[in-house]
Amino acid sequence: MLRKHQVSRTRIEALSPQVKNHYFYSIIQPMMTKPKKHLLAFEQEYDFDMIGLCSHHNDYRVAWSINEKLNIGLTKATEDYVITSKKGTPVSQHSYYEFRDSENLIEFYLIKNKALGKYLIPEKPAIDYFLFLYENHLWEPEDLLTELKEISSILGGFVFDPEEIDSTEHLVFN
Repeated sequence: MLRKHQVSRTRIEALSPQVKNHYFYSIIQPMMTKPKKHLLAFEQEYDFDMIGLCSHHNDYRVAWSINEKLNIGLTKATEDYVITSKKGTPVSQHSYYEFRDSENLIEFYLIKNKALGKYLIPEKPAIDYFLFLYENHLWEPEDLLTELKEISSILGGFVFDPEEIDSTEHLVFN
């Protein structure tokens, strides 16, 4: 049984050369071509500010100091922040503190950079903690950093642009 575009060989041989060419180029050749590959270009948009902090104190002490200085309420999360591989297996787990400011609709996350020899942001191994401000529209990161540097347990701090650091693509908040 012949399909819609199938024609028996004897019928094709009976056709004129012009019709054979038309038949080949309009029906047969498109079936022989490889399917086109379409690449989807995805550009990550970051809706958080990122501040790196250096401190020799434990995470609870740094969180307490930030709470006192900024008058916020960072509390330890019940679960660790887990970084997974592309296959979905856990790569590292980092303790973190969070605060959701319901009045100003800003979320603060203080995440420890190094845990069991693995880094949250491997490009910045000298940074001990990262403070992320999600949906920030109230604080200027540089002004906030100036306030944070006044805390005695914070030795130094830096504002980072998430777009310039490759490993920030695996950071997801909410």
